Amino acid sequence: MNLKPVNHSASTLSLPTIVLVHGAFADSSSWNGVVERLQRAGYPVVAAANPLRGLADDAAYVASVLEGVQGPVVLAGHSYGGAVISEAAVGRAQVKALVYIAAFTPDEGESALELSGRFPGSTLGAALTPVPFPLPGGGTGTDLYIEPAKFHDQFAADVPEQVTALMAATQRPVAASALEEKANAVAWKTIPSFSLIATEDYNIPPAAQQFMAQRAHARTVEVKASHAVAVSRPDAVARLIEQAAQSLTH
Repeated sequence: MNLKPVNHSASTLSLPTIVLVHGAFADSSSWNGVVERLQRAGYPVVAAANPLRGLADDAAYVASVLEGVQGPVVLAGHSYGGAVISEAAVGRAQVKALVYIAAFTPDEGESALELSGRFPGSTLGAALTPVPFPLPGGGTGTDLYIEPAKFHDQFAADVPEQVTALMAATQRPVAASALEEKANAVAWKTIPSFSLIATEDYNIPPAAQQFMAQRAHARTVEVKASHAVAVSRPDAVARLIEQAAQSLTH
């Protein structure tokens, strides 16, 4: 799929809202370059704060964000955020397109951990540090962080090191149980999907991304980029999201 120029001649009043959902080891600021480009094109944008606590709970939270948005929505997710948007969009008629950015696109009964391990190429496991945290009802959960010294090469090898040093220090941990939790329902079976595959991704193997995109019959583009493609190539990410938005009028 070639990235073509997008026509912005239509009134911005008719443009859908773009809702962006980050994944593990990142926060909403990872979308900043994409947000800037989409806003410049006239799109209303919401970058949701993904809790990263558990798939069902995270999807419920994003669904609550959608309730506060009027009109049609293009819902985009990065990494684990792809699994979250797949479940959050179920039964949401306002969501007109799903965009997966180097993301998981699970089927019912599949987890992010399982999909990542199904294909060779991920080196994430060796870069992680587990940290216990107390659960609200008692007991202990496990948060996962990428070791700061390994963050650049593992997560964002095509991003300047002075930037990845900040990203590593501000990374949001993900509960290990969230990556192990199986999807209950998925919206990509009924909502048109778009997929950006990062070909230099060491978190989610490109082969896994390809498999999931083909299964979802997603309109797909490949970009030579790390897992942090929204940071290193915000132009390509924004362009695909705009194409998804533009498809609503065709």
